[in-house]
Amino acid sequence: MSTAGIQSGAFGGVISGAITSTLDGAQGIRGWRWLFIVEGVATAGVSLVVHWTLLDYPHSSRRLSSEERKLAQQRLMEDGIEQGDSTTQNTSIFVLLLKALSNWRAWVLIPGYITLSGAGAISYFYPTLINDMGYTSTNAQYMTAPLYIASLVAAVPICWFADRKSHARGQLLVGNMIVGMVFFALTAAIRNYIARYVFLCFINMTLWTGGALALSFATTALASVTPDVRAIMLAWIPAVAALAQLYGSALFPAEDSPGYVVGFSVFAATFAVGSVCHGLADILFKRYP
Repeated sequence: MSTAGIQSGAFGGVISGAITSTLDGAQGIRGWRWLFIVEGVATAGVSLVVHWTLLDYPHSSRRLSSEERKLAQQRLMEDGIEQGDSTTQNTSIFVLLLKALSNWRAWVLIPGYITLSGAGAISYFYPTLINDMGYTSTNAQYMTAPLYIASLVAAVPICWFADRKSHARGQLLVGNMIVGMVFFALTAAIRNYIARYVFLCFINMTLWTGGALALSFATTALASVTPDVRAIMLAWIPAVAALAQLYGSALFPAEDSPGYVVGFSVFAATFAVGSVCHGLADILFKRYP
C-alpha cells in the first residue's frame, strides 16, 4: 500500500508535466487547471469501483479459498493481532468511538504522527522548490519524479525488514526520523542547488518510509485492542495528525525564496521532536503491552 503511494507520486510528476505542457490553453483553460480536471475525474472514477476490490478480514473474505483463509488467520495470530468476531457486532458506533478516544495508546502515538504529517506538507512545494533551482514550471513537475523513485528504492527493503522484525519497528522509525532531521537541517544550511536536490531525495525517502513505519508501528502497538476499536483508532490517529499540515503549508512563503530557511529549520526541529516521541512510545508499549 505504501509503495503504491510512492509510485503514484513518481507517475504523478510525469503525468502532471505532460498535462500542463500539452493541454495548456486547450479550450481556453490553463494547463494547471486541466491537471485538476483530469486527476479529479480519474479519482472519482476509481472511487466508484474500489469498494468492490477491498479485502475484508480473512475469515469472512469471499475471495480467498479455505486454505488461504486459514493461512492468513494464522499469520495474524502469529503477529498477535486480534481478528474480527461478533463480540462487538451490536455495539453502538458511539460506544466504540468513545473507547477509541479514551484509549491511552492513541494519545501516545498522535504526537509522533503530528511531526511526521506536518513535515509531509513539503511535498506540495516540491515543484516550487525545484522551480527556484532554475527549472521551468513544466520541467519542475518532471523533476519531482526522481524524488519518489529514490523513496521507492529505500522504502521497499526497509519495510521488508520491518515486516519480519516487528519488534524493531519503533527503533527503525526513530532512526528514520533522525535521518530526516539531518537532511532537513542540511537543506536549510546549504544553498548549492545540486546538493539541495539530493537532500530533497533523502527527505522524501524519510517521509514515505516514515509513514509506512509509523502505520505498521501503530498496528503492532494496537494489536491487543478489539478489531472495531482498533479500526477507529487507526483512522483517528492519522486524521488528527493531518491537521498539522495546516501549519506545514504556511512555512514556505514566496518571500523566503529561494532558501526557505524557516521552513526547513522548523521541519528539522519537528523531526527531532518526533524521534523523541516515537522513542518514548516504543518504550511505553514494550513496558505495557
